[in-house]
Amino acid sequence: MAGGDRKSSAPPSYSTSPPTRLSRFWSSASRTRTLPPPSDSTAVRTLSGDALVRRLGLFDLVLLGIGASIGAGIFVVTGTVARDAGPGVTISFVLAGASCVLNGLCYAELASRFPAVSGGAYLYTYTAFNELIAFLVFAQLMLDYHIGAASIARSLASYWVTLLELFPFFKDNVPSWIGHGGQEFLGGNLSINVLAPIILAVLTVILSQGVKESSALNSVMTATKVTIVIFVIFAGAFEVDISNWSPFAPNGAKAILTGATVVFFAYVGFDAVANSAEESKEPQRDLPLGILGSLLVCVLLYIGVCLVITGMVPYQFLGEEAPLAEAFTSKGMKYVSVLISIGAVAGLTTTLLVGLYVQSRLYLALGRHGLLPGVFAKVHPTRHTPIHAQVWVGVVASVLAGLFNVHVLSHILSVGSLTGYSVVSACVVVLRWNDKSASENSSRWISRWQEGVLSLFIVACSGFVAGLCYRVNAPLVFSLTAVIVALLASVTLQYRQVYTQAASFSCPGVPIIPAICIFFNIFLFAQLHYEAWVRFIVLSIITVGVYAFYGQYHADPYADETIVYRRAPVEEVR
Repeated sequence: MAGGDRKSSAPPSYSTSPPTRLSRFWSSASRTRTLPPPSDSTAVRTLSGDALVRRLGLFDLVLLGIGASIGAGIFVVTGTVARDAGPGVTISFVLAGASCVLNGLCYAELASRFPAVSGGAYLYTYTAFNELIAFLVFAQLMLDYHIGAASIARSLASYWVTLLELFPFFKDNVPSWIGHGGQEFLGGNLSINVLAPIILAVLTVILSQGVKESSALNSVMTATKVTIVIFVIFAGAFEVDISNWSPFAPNGAKAILTGATVVFFAYVGFDAVANSAEESKEPQRDLPLGILGSLLVCVLLYIGVCLVITGMVPYQFLGEEAPLAEAFTSKGMKYVSVLISIGAVAGLTTTLLVGLYVQSRLYLALGRHGLLPGVFAKVHPTRHTPIHAQVWVGVVASVLAGLFNVHVLSHILSVGSLTGYSVVSACVVVLRWNDKSASENSSRWISRWQEGVLSLFIVACSGFVAGLCYRVNAPLVFSLTAVIVALLASVTLQYRQVYTQAASFSCPGVPIIPAICIFFNIFLFAQLHYEAWVRFIVLSIITVGVYAFYGQYHADPYADETIVYRRAPVEEVR
């Protein structure tokens, strides 16, 4: 009887039913981070041991962006594209540079708006959208960085051997397994290269010493390559024959636009500045200037090289492997070719250095938030570098560069960059109206926030459709239809949402400029090799699986709100 009384007084069974696995997964995946006020970079706070040190000034950030963007591509890609676009390759670089500047404006707003912590695109996505999408953005970016670092290391090893072979003792005496390509085994599945892992190990040690030391190396190497590029431009200017610039666009406007989709990737790297937020002395002021300043310098250098190379040699006679060096050799200026090789070494070194740096800071952010093991969040108590994350990225890149011919994977690269840039542009729009209109309903079945996200998705889909139509030479009407749909979605964004003004640096033309960025980035995504699309889908599935079995149970979106940041010592700030 007593048992009956206890039973009758028990609460209804539905109130104690445990959540299903799917509902728990969705609840975790939907978590977001709040956007607190930007941290006060002038306050000296030394209470935390897991803190990075603010040592990077504006000049360091500009050099960081240039170092990440300008590699051997300035000596190779220009000639390769010029063979199709002719002297119009200059316009290709202008168009690609303009697109990257628009993307840079989006990055600049978020970099100045967010607290100065590591994370970049991943952190912006975590705040604007949710935890799962942020983890997907991280995974796509990280695969790009890992394969890219290994590929660059192999190219750098090859350039070092080329320089060594200028001395008679080394001429034709360096075996392929040391630097040139690699010694192939198992039918080419393995390709042993010794020098590339050594280079990666040296750069990892330098990065582990501290941001001051790695920034000093980057500054020296970047200054070297920029000086060489400027010298090449001025030296070549005296050999220009303006008749070589006619016809300016021998294969028409489409070849120029196609060239723009190729050379777009020559500018990729400015996001490295955003990922250095936690080590910037004045992040809210310097990060936007560093992003846009480095982009503008790169645009000017690329334009100068394009004009010189197409003016020195008729475009149809440009080489494909080393067009700039061959152009100067044909003019009897072999000493410039040696300088170009030195510039390529310096360019690849800085690109690799900054790439490894960015990877470690992204792992640091994921480790802090629990999406990856906490060992990645450990910061060296005296050197203030994420030592475990830095060693990890160095080891991964060394294994890839030492054992595999990663150049064959180059056609699946750039997926992370393009998707990451697109999501960052969307974040600018979402965070501008997130506070005011998240709870407003535009109809009975969809909220204002959902309507805005749907409009952004339509812009992205339209960009992909237009890119596919352009790729397969479909009738123009299909491309125009996709453009019109994107315009209608942009108009919906413009007039159906209420936008706030950014407190610090403000991207102009919101939401139109971010919508243009999304459209063009996904347009370029459609130009990638189909294997890149497969890579995007497969990696996304794997990432969701990792999140389902690990990330959702360990993530803490409030983890780094207790992190305290350090300034550089007073004498260094001065």
